[in-house]
Amino acid sequence: MDQDPLQLRAQADAVVQRAADQLRTILETAAGQVDPFPTFPGTMFSTGIEVEGLTSSERGCVVVGEDGGLYELQIGVDADQLALGVSDPASTRHELRIPLEDLTPAEYAAYAYRAIVALTDYAESVGTGP
Repeated sequence: MDQDPLQLRAQADAVVQRAADQLRTILETAAGQVDPFPTFPGTMFSTGIEVEGLTSSERGCVVVGEDGGLYELQIGVDADQLALGVSDPASTRHELRIPLEDLTPAEYAAYAYRAIVALTDYAESVGTGP
């Protein structure tokens, strides 16, 4: 090799970081153009458009939010409240959007690209947005 492998790695890391930064800008713009932003199917309170997951990921359902952020959507119920016989089952429901803050630049770039595709597909299907 003519070049230091660590230098090549640093160059590759810089390219991926630039791509992730540019995709973040595009994603935020695309999400901002979807109006109204849809409620996620099967939820009562959460908005989001599902993003195809990475094959190596152990994450649950990943969605893009109206702010262009990437989130893991977690839906569940409070079993303790249900066991107590709560009269309104909807009040026991939990819908959480957990920000994906631990992504590497390469993972972020992959998710962001998939999110942009999901947003544009959604916009085309309803005739609005980006």
